[in-house]
Amino acid sequence: MQQTVIIGSKNPTKVEAVRNVFSNFEVNSLEVPSNVSVQPFSDEETRIGAINRAKGCISGEAGSIGIGLEGGVMYVDDTLFLCNWGALATADGELFTASGARIALPKEFEKELKTAGELSVVMDAYTKKENVRSHEGAIGIFTNNLVSREDMFTHVVQLLKGQLDFANK
Repeated sequence: MQQTVIIGSKNPTKVEAVRNVFSNFEVNSLEVPSNVSVQPFSDEETRIGAINRAKGCISGEAGSIGIGLEGGVMYVDDTLFLCNWGALATADGELFTASGARIALPKEFEKELKTAGELSVVMDAYTKKENVRSHEGAIGIFTNNLVSREDMFTHVVQLLKGQLDFANK
């Protein structure tokens, strides 16, 4: 029987990140609420959102794995950084979390982000594109596409799967 991984998002960059790492698994996606702010403003809140999504994906079916991926922003001193967290929950009650790449956002984003309420809105206006978060993401824009949003979340999912594999050896 093939194991099932459920990702708590329909965002194509997040779904593909999970497929990249769990290529030998059946991967399904569900819209699962993060139960945090639309725009998480700390590592803690972003991590909690990922955990809530992962736990919301668990079906109770033995061997099922739920994954939550959450993007947010957080301050280091007076600089606003992009952050991202992932969580992996199993039907057996195991929970693993990991964080990935961080990159400073332009200073002018702080005010715009607080007004707009969500980085995706600011990024679409800044780039004059639609739905940046479903494509290259802010990290793709600010790394000149050397690191895409899918790449960033793939790395986080690798960290999660590595922890699961280590725990199960």
